[in-house]
Amino acid sequence: MLCTPISVLNLVHRRSARKLCTPSGTHLGYAGRVPELEKGPRGLRRGRGARERILSASQQLFRDQGINNTGTDQLCAVAEVSKRTLYQHFSGKDELIAECLRRFDPDILPEVFDRTDLTPRERLLAAFDVHAPLCPFIAAAVEISDPGHPARVQARDYKKAFAARLTDTAREAGVTNPEELGEQLALLLDGASARSRVLDTETLATAAAIAAVLVDNAIPTAAPPAGAGAVEQPGRGHILDRTTEKI
Repeated sequence: MLCTPISVLNLVHRRSARKLCTPSGTHLGYAGRVPELEKGPRGLRRGRGARERILSASQQLFRDQGINNTGTDQLCAVAEVSKRTLYQHFSGKDELIAECLRRFDPDILPEVFDRTDLTPRERLLAAFDVHAPLCPFIAAAVEISDPGHPARVQARDYKKAFAARLTDTAREAGVTNPEELGEQLALLLDGASARSRVLDTETLATAAAIAAVLVDNAIPTAAPPAGAGAVEQPGRGHILDRTTEKI
């Protein structure tokens, strides 16, 4: 019988010592999976470092049941650490929440913005192809009312940095006002994320279609060659045929 490290009760019998095992996913009412154990060089199971287990369990619990609904007792049970160990690595739950957010996407979506096989326009639209549950930064800001809380600060810094990456990419694409487009796309993404959670439906496809219109309207259309039979109508992006223009 396989036993988890902290789920073993030793029952002393008059003739032999018996071990009673509890299922590994039943800690304090949490029905999810406990973070998996790594394997050593000989293929033997070994626990990850306590700090990593705490962070892994926290990210999982915060995502599945929310920050406020996750207590330190449950967190320690799922991470298989004592409270003493928890406080050796983190000053408290506030610091732990902020660290979870910091680790979620430290490089600001490199799988999109750092791609060299896509044009800047394509990278802007690729940001809408990343399917994920409710943005953890939005979720943290909703659950935590104190604007000075370290998690709120982390969420605010991330959102500003994300908009900045959109702005830089828009600038590469030759957008007339990259700061404006960056903010528009950031707002569109956050709105789609929140609306998806509220309606429990997929909204990113619609957001992506809107984004394409915003991006294309923000990129100036190249002027036609001299003597061409068409001219762009100022401010509209429509082509007017000179042959039909009334004198």
